[in-house]
Formats: sequence, structure tokens, C-alpha cells
Amino acid sequence: MSTATTPLPPERPEFDPVDALGRLAAGERGARLRHVHEVPARAASLVDWPTWVDPSVYAACAGSGLTSLWSHQREAADLAHAGSHVVMATGTASGKSLGYLLPVLSAVVEGANAPTGRGATALYLSPTKALAADQLARIETLAVPGVRAATYDGDTPSEERRWIRDHAQLVLTNPDLVHHSLLPRHERWAPFLRALRYVVVDECHVYRGVFGSHLAALLRRLRRVCARYGAHPTFVLASATVRDPGAHATRLVGMPVEPVTRDGSPREAMTFALWEPGPLSDGEGRRSATSEAADLLAQLVGDRVQTVAFARSRAGVEALATSARRTLTEVRPELADAVAAYRGGYLPEERRTLERSLREGSLVGLAATNALELGIDISGLDAVLLAGWPGTRASLWQQAGRAGRAGARSLAVFVAADDPLDTYVVSHPEIVFGQPVEATVLDPENPHVLAPHLAAAAAELPLREGDLPLFGPTARGLLDVLVARGILRRRTNGWYWARTDRASDHVSLRGAGEVVGIVEQRTGRVLGTIDEASAQSQAHTGAVHVHQGQTYVVTELDLATATASVVRGDPGWSTFAQSVSAFDLVGAQRSTSWGPVEVSFGSVQVHTQVTSFLRRLPSGEVIGTHPLELPTRTLTTKAVWWTMPVELLARAGIDEADIPGAAHAAEHAAIGMLPLMATSDRWDIGGVSTALHPDTGLPTILVYDGYPGGAGFAERAYESFEAWLGATEETITSCRCEHGCPACVQSPKCGNGNEPLNKAAAARLLRAVLALAPHAPDGTATERAKAQAAH
Repeated sequence: MSTATTPLPPERPEFDPVDALGRLAAGERGARLRHVHEVPARAASLVDWPTWVDPSVYAACAGSGLTSLWSHQREAADLAHAGSHVVMATGTASGKSLGYLLPVLSAVVEGANAPTGRGATALYLSPTKALAADQLARIETLAVPGVRAATYDGDTPSEERRWIRDHAQLVLTNPDLVHHSLLPRHERWAPFLRALRYVVVDECHVYRGVFGSHLAALLRRLRRVCARYGAHPTFVLASATVRDPGAHATRLVGMPVEPVTRDGSPREAMTFALWEPGPLSDGEGRRSATSEAADLLAQLVGDRVQTVAFARSRAGVEALATSARRTLTEVRPELADAVAAYRGGYLPEERRTLERSLREGSLVGLAATNALELGIDISGLDAVLLAGWPGTRASLWQQAGRAGRAGARSLAVFVAADDPLDTYVVSHPEIVFGQPVEATVLDPENPHVLAPHLAAAAAELPLREGDLPLFGPTARGLLDVLVARGILRRRTNGWYWARTDRASDHVSLRGAGEVVGIVEQRTGRVLGTIDEASAQSQAHTGAVHVHQGQTYVVTELDLATATASVVRGDPGWSTFAQSVSAFDLVGAQRSTSWGPVEVSFGSVQVHTQVTSFLRRLPSGEVIGTHPLELPTRTLTTKAVWWTMPVELLARAGIDEADIPGAAHAAEHAAIGMLPLMATSDRWDIGGVSTALHPDTGLPTILVYDGYPGGAGFAERAYESFEAWLGATEETITSCRCEHGCPACVQSPKCGNGNEPLNKAAAARLLRAVLALAPHAPDGTATERAKAQAAH
């Protein structure tokens, strides 16, 4: 692994974001700068320290220069100290950690006088191990006398684990360890749990969709086991700015949570630019966001502007960093090693080396996935580049907020990908600026999530009738199913785990299913991991895989052993998997009629099989298609779908032969636009369209949640159907291409190679459907839909 060694100058000049943006947009690149928005500075709202804070905690904070608090820190700390569950939802770098550390550390210090030395304990949960390690470093820097804090995760040596269980007052870990270790072996944690006063859930906005549903079930299991030891801890949650954080936190915890949303921290001004990449050299389409961002990153690094560039995928991160290094090698060779890549899937020592290098300033440029987004305390960044829409407005502002953490002015540049949503955003700045962030979607009663957690709960402690309200109204019916399947045994006094294996092993909290290891064939070294579903399309036999800028070829994907064997070497081409999909409509839960158009939401089964892969040269030329023999995957999930009579489409000018291309193109564009309506990423959702579906007898377009049991995204699409289709139609119609491109109807994840697609017919199809929207005069549906999308 290449790590940076070039140090920054001891004194960096004051950063001027307007000047830096002017240099980026100089000359012919000026036309690519589509919009500039100035985010104004915000003054601090300072308040006094609460009198209840333990003197040793205050002294430690004052020794670090913290002699006053921002208003939201005091408000949250007071609520938590009084025993109220609370969520702080304020901006990046607003000091949320102090809001929960004050009550936690004060309780721990006061509890140190108990006979056990642990009269009060606290559990800190973060979605990543790196964030927990960073929080520990912050606590150790405070050096509060008598506080014993430790991280406890998969990297913790076994000899340290017993000491932590027996002696640590503050344990920093992640939901996965609570699920796989703490709860199944809660007897070992009995003294810790008996004294548990606080549970901190950091970065709680990340827990959405299926991951959020899993965490909601896990926290209910934790509350139940704590009650067994007589503990009823106060929950303190920290979140980026999301819509209605109190409701989101309440769904997670299962109890009322007080929101704290008024941000009292100061913020210097930010210059936020929307950037549309220039055309390709042949004039067909535009450059990728990754290539454009790599050029911008190289220029900023060359100007000694410390910058993080966010990309949406592992492969995008590797390509972005590699391209920026290549450019710097030509123009500023002394800085070529000052650019690195950071993403999930790296081994712990690789991640921590990169984090340290960025903090110390030996890295000037970093390409990253959202693994870096999650609140890791890296100060001094001047600029952030966002290569493609990050999935939600909340993530956009979270990533942009990584710049300017040291109290200086900052620059954020959103670089549009060749994608329907990105195209829409650069043409509609009001989507980003002046609009509230999205509501967070999760369903605590998703039966595919809740049922295995009920089984795990029964394995931890037999479930009693009185426990069922904790898990919601559907729990009793799910228990009957688990008994019928022989997973649980019903006795007069409750439900018991009826198997010899571990219940927790049957649940993957992150909704990823089985994990496949990527192993270098020659050395046996594990390069990283990938979930099993993605492995079939990205790590199949013959696939080209990139890790830390090095290219490998997969020699074998063995699903039985969950291993993808690779050999190092660049064959000179890339690979793209192709698949076939079909769906069965299990049943509609909600339906509405727009005249002859029927719009439904309900349960479906989606059958997908990866059948082959293409080899493609950098020029785009396909040089071979190779068959694959992989099993069909069946996903039972939730979806939104709509049907249209052939006669309606004919009146719209769509011949029967053009229906497949029209429906397919409309499906692609609709998937690309759905993140405007829900906190989804286009990779969280899928779609299938057909000119004649056997269950409906009509042309049918379906968009589904990419997780078992659903994730709430399709339901939000159903509820926003008119706005969603209106934005989709406008994106297709306003795109300047002739026959369809990635900015409107082509999809990067299409298993059919983007065939057939008919852009013009798709626009006519959507207009025909929108014209039938209830209570809308002909011709106004799209305008009304645009207004809904904006608001």
C-alpha cells in the first residue's frame, strides 16, 4: 500500500474558496460551473456550564480549552442528565460529542466511588469501528481521572476482552458486536449491564432502511436484557441534520425521544458550487464525474489545498485516486504520493494509517467513500469534492461539512455524474439549497428483520407474554410462525430457542447477507470483503477487481466457501456483468386508480440471475461476452408498480413494438430520480419492466426495494408518485441527447446492457400517465409534480 510522505508547509496560507473556485473554472472550463451558492457564516450561541457537571470533568475540559458550551450541547446534556432520552441533530463539526460526554463522564466519575468502582457505566455505539476508535482517542486526550474507557470490537485481542468486561466503565463498540457477542453472552457482562446508565447511539441518521430496522430490533433486545439486570438506561443519540429527528430516534429506540435541533456552534462561510463535467472528446455524452473530480482533485492538491473527494463506490474511489496521482506525476511529481484512497473493505491497519496521515497533513488529497463521512474528527480540510449525488441531501450536507472544520472558510463542489438525478440537480439548484433534508425511512416491524431478532431474543432470555409489546403488534404472529418452523418452542411460561446453533448467527445487521472474502491466490492474503449478492456481479470468475490502485483478475468465485480468488495483473479491459430478471406480484397492500392506470404498492418476488459478462476496452469497445453459471437469486420484498393499457400508450404515439423500450427507459429514469423522494441510493433499489406481465395482462413497470422484506423506499415512492414521475419526465425531456444517455435513461447497473431503450417513447409514456393524475387539468400534471418535488 502506498502512503503519503510529503508534508504540508508549516504555515499554510489562509484559504480563499472563491479564488480556488475561480482557478478551477478558468478558461474553457468556465461553462462547467453551473451554479454558485454562498452558505453564510453562523455566529456562536454560547452558554454557561451546568452546575451538575463533576468538577474533575470540568477541569479536564477546561484544560483542553473548553470553558464554555454551545447552546445545543448544554440543552442535550441537561436533558440526558435529567433522564430524558434525547437526540441532537445539528451540523457537521458542531461538537455533538461533548453534549453526550458531559453526562456520561460525570456519571462514570461519580460512580467510581461505589464499592465495585463501577457505580455507573455507559455503552457507546457507532456504525464503524474507526469512529469508535476516534471517540476513544478524544476521551483519552481529556484524561479525566478515574475514567476507564476502551473500544471493544472484532479487532480487540481476546486477552483484553475480559479486562474490558470486568473493569471498563465506558465501552465503545458497534451494533454488530452487541448483536454477536454482548447480548448472546450477557451473563459475562452482568456487572457492566447492572450499572448501565447511558447508551449513546452516534451518527444515528445512518440507521435507515433495513439497517435502521435491524438497529431498532437490536435496541429493543438490549433494553430487555438490561431490564433483566434492573437497568433502564437513558438513550442519547447524535445525528446529522435530518427531517424530524425526534420521530426517527423514537422509532429506533421504541420510546419517546426529545429532539435538540437548534445549532449553537459557529460556522464560517462556505462556497458551494454545482459543476457539470465537460463533453467527451468525441462529443458523445459527457465525462464521468469520477474523471472530472480526479482532475479537480489534482489541481487542488497541486495548489496545496487539502481536499477530500467523495465517490459513490469502491471502484470509483480507486479510479479517482489513481487518475489524480497519474496527473500529478506529470505536473507535480513531488505530490503524486500525497493522494490516497479510503473506503470500506480495507483492513483495519490500512484504514488507520490513512486516517492518521490525513490528520497529520502528510496527505493532501484523499478519495473516499462515505466510510469517511461518519464523523471521524479530521480537521483542517479546505475543500470537498462530491463526485456524483451521494444518495440524499442529508449525506450531501454531511460530506460538504467535512471542510472548514478548523473555523476557516471552505469550498464544496458537487460534480454531476452522467445520471438522471444529477442532471436534474445541476439544473434545479433549489433542490439542494433552501430545501429541508429528507425524512429518514425505516420500518421496525419488517417481518424479515423482526422475526430473526425475536428468535435471537428468545435465545438470550426466554420470551414472556409481557415482553411482546416491546417488539410491536406483529410480534405475536411472528412467534407463531417461528414455533411452526421449529425455531422456537412454546411452553406455558414463554417461548424458548429450540435449536443447538447460535440464533445471532442467522442475522446480518447490515442487510448484506453472506460476506465473500477476496483472497490473493498466490499469497492467501485477504484483500477485502464484498457481500454475496454484489460478488455475483462484481467478483464473478473473470471479473476485473481494483484494490488500492492495484488491478486483479478473479480466477474463481466459490460461493460454497464464500471466497473469490484473485491474481494480480491488469488485462487492459474492464468487465460488466449481465443478468436477467423477472417478478411475481404477491399482493397489493395499497392501490389507486388514475383512470385506466393502476398504481400499487405491495409484496413482490424478484428473480435475478447473472448469466454472463462483457469485456470492454477503455474506448468502450466490447471485445467479448462470456457465459456464467450462477444460481438464480429470489428476493421477497416490497415494490411500487403501475400498469397501463396498450390503448392508452397507442394514443400517446407508442407503437406496440416500442413499448418494451419505452417502459425500460422510464423504469431506469424513475429509479435514478427516486432518491429525491426518499432516503435511498439508486443502488438500494431495483426495477423490472415488461410489455406484458402474466399477473396483470398489461404493460407493467415495477421499482422495488433491494432488501428482503422491503426498506420503506418503494412505499415513499408510492406516496409521492405524481411528484416522482413528474421529475422523471422532465429529466428525460430536458436532456440534450438524441436517443438516450446516462444522464437520462441509461443505467450503470442495467443487467441487459441498456437494451432496449426508447427515450422519446418513455417521455410520451410518462406524460400520458401524468395527464391522468387526479384533479389535474390536462397538461398541468408535470408542473404540479415539479412543485411537489421541490417542496
